[in-house]
Amino acid sequence: MRVAITGGAGFIGTAVISYLLDNTSHTVINLDKLTYASVKSSSNEFSKNKRYVFLKADVCDFSILREIFELQRPDMVLHLAAETHVDTSISDPQSFVDANVLGTYSLLEATRSYWSTLKGKASEQFRFLHVSTDEVFGDLAFGEKPASEDHTYIPSSPYSATKACSDHLVQAWGRTYRLPVIISRSSNNYGPYQFPEKLIPHVILSAIRGKRIPIYGDGMQIRDWLFVEDHARALVTILSEGSVGHSYNVSASHEQKNIYVVHTICDFLEELAPSKPSGVRHYRDLIEFVNDRPGHDRRYALDTSKIEMELGWFPEKSFKKGLLSTVKWYLENNSWWRDILCTEEKFNQGSN
Repeated sequence: MRVAITGGAGFIGTAVISYLLDNTSHTVINLDKLTYASVKSSSNEFSKNKRYVFLKADVCDFSILREIFELQRPDMVLHLAAETHVDTSISDPQSFVDANVLGTYSLLEATRSYWSTLKGKASEQFRFLHVSTDEVFGDLAFGEKPASEDHTYIPSSPYSATKACSDHLVQAWGRTYRLPVIISRSSNNYGPYQFPEKLIPHVILSAIRGKRIPIYGDGMQIRDWLFVEDHARALVTILSEGSVGHSYNVSASHEQKNIYVVHTICDFLEELAPSKPSGVRHYRDLIEFVNDRPGHDRRYALDTSKIEMELGWFPEKSFKKGLLSTVKWYLENNSWWRDILCTEEKFNQGSN
């Protein structure tokens, strides 16, 4: 089978491609425009595999996508390409509308054009898996049951609103054009190679460099954490075994308050990196509570009983073990993140 993956150079995409190349005989076609958050070092490693093809492409470019599909002849499409950082969506919502809404539309149309040329078994076996987020369901009250697949959409941020819109487009193309679509929605991912703008790597790298660790509001927001390798395994399972027209929630059911996550990282660092930056006595001393961001949801949680019962997928990594391995990875791979932070700091200095 030939699997086309949009956004395959991103954090989750890298994990999915690694899983596919290591555990299946599929050929992987990575379509990515290589944004600032791309994991370029992993793509270099994948290039040594004969079953890996990289093509630089923007999902908003319909003509390029159509040409790639005609040449590469994928059997499945896994749509991961998206802008995902909530803070950035607040300051620059247009880029999220372009990537998440218009990009998904272009990809759906290019896929529909290609799929319409397939015959017999090739047409029947074709799948389009759209990867979404728990944030489309909006805020859950403390004590409220986790959101099931049919929970009402109530997005709060420009990011979650654009993801909700893309979900609706995928559902409409499935209903109207009979395109064989599936939707997955995952909780917060974490693990190696995650870009430093996200909470867990941001806290780790801020702490070991002796920089303040900003916490929005009171830090009591709850997120449902999923190790990225478990998510990769879930996506491959859904792609190969999921039912057309269905959606599946993916989570490890590890609900944790943000402040607990930050405290745990600081405590791990006390053991793993006892030699602190100058002037730092305890890593927790770097924590600083700041004004909450606009529209900040208090809690996300997903009900994963459907994927567990129907597809037999279960998470394998506990939160503490996954978090510990993630902290260790960032400590052991400083050449990877130092290059990123250096580039980011130069960019910020140039934009002031």
